[in-house]
Amino acid sequence: MLKSTKLRFKSPSVTALCTISMMFLSPIVSKAENIQKSEQHEFKVVEYVNWLSNPWGMTFLPNGDILVTEKRKKQLRIIRNGKLDKKTITGLPKNIDTGGQGGLLDVTIHPNFKENNLVYFSYSGTGKNGKGGKGTEVARGTLSGNKLENVKTIFKVSPKTSGSHHYGSRLQFAKDGTLFITTGDRYSYLKEAQNPANHLGSVIRINDDGSIPKDNPFIGHTKFKPEIYSYGHRNAQGLTLNPKDNTLWLHEHGPRGGDELNKLDKPGANYGWPKVTFGIDYSGAIISNKTKAPGIIPPVIYWKPSIAPSGMAFYRGDKFPKWQGNLFVGALAGAHLRRIVFEGDKVTKQEVLLKHTARFRDVKTGPDGYIYILTDDSEGQLLRLEPVK
Repeated sequence: MLKSTKLRFKSPSVTALCTISMMFLSPIVSKAENIQKSEQHEFKVVEYVNWLSNPWGMTFLPNGDILVTEKRKKQLRIIRNGKLDKKTITGLPKNIDTGGQGGLLDVTIHPNFKENNLVYFSYSGTGKNGKGGKGTEVARGTLSGNKLENVKTIFKVSPKTSGSHHYGSRLQFAKDGTLFITTGDRYSYLKEAQNPANHLGSVIRINDDGSIPKDNPFIGHTKFKPEIYSYGHRNAQGLTLNPKDNTLWLHEHGPRGGDELNKLDKPGANYGWPKVTFGIDYSGAIISNKTKAPGIIPPVIYWKPSIAPSGMAFYRGDKFPKWQGNLFVGALAGAHLRRIVFEGDKVTKQEVLLKHTARFRDVKTGPDGYIYILTDDSEGQLLRLEPVK
């Protein structure tokens, strides 16, 4: 079992910094029409489905149905033809732990789902008989009606640790068919994010069956875990593919300030945590005096104060033409949806939408071109943004 990390204390001043100029626009709402006026589009917010229990992740099936995870109830639900099926999807593992930030977390489907019906999901899993600590696990199964069959765990974080925080757990298939998984530093073990001899605070890359790709950066290394693609991450709860160039993008929670948006285009790279950070500990403890260091990949942007990002997606639909290529990020702090504009890989503008509306846990572009967002609540909703014509 790894030892937890103690922090050294000072009396830092907390300053609200920002890496770029931003536009924080309070939405102008017409109650009669439920119209939201953003910088480039007028849109309305439609409650697509309600009464979801702490939804965490979602994915679209080829026929337009939607799978949604319910974190605390460790249930997988399906939305068919715009209606939430009362029956849950059965066949999930028995060792899902729901303490703290744990539970049933992200969900995605195989790129060839039409042929194989494979569903992948992440969760916080306990060891045998509930002993030996907890950690991020990923399993897959074949969806048949309302049941997952032939369920198999294809990845387990090593080592499992004590505590119930920072599981990461976002899933994303890359263009080459490999599966990327984020893992958290497990909060009290933050220094282990700088140690690729374990999986903590890393991005994992595996094949669709759980085997290890032969071109992973640490293949053949005597000590480092061969599943690791990058390390030095804190708690990444956003991972998405940019359809323009098929690059992977990740955002991660900072501590008290210092949330980061990173581009994952350098296999084996170190993204810094906790050696460098733009934030401090929640207690006021200093984690690091450094915001950059040799060999560390800097973030594309960082947020201070924190927005607590969760879930994100590049817009690639036809309903909001002026938002093409923009990145949408759900924010738990400040309860808003954030729109990020790029020129190349440089962020040029940010816009806050739906300010103080809800804690948004996940964001997806639907196959119909609308934007779908999950609210983080015991009576959670799946909302849909639709343009006002």
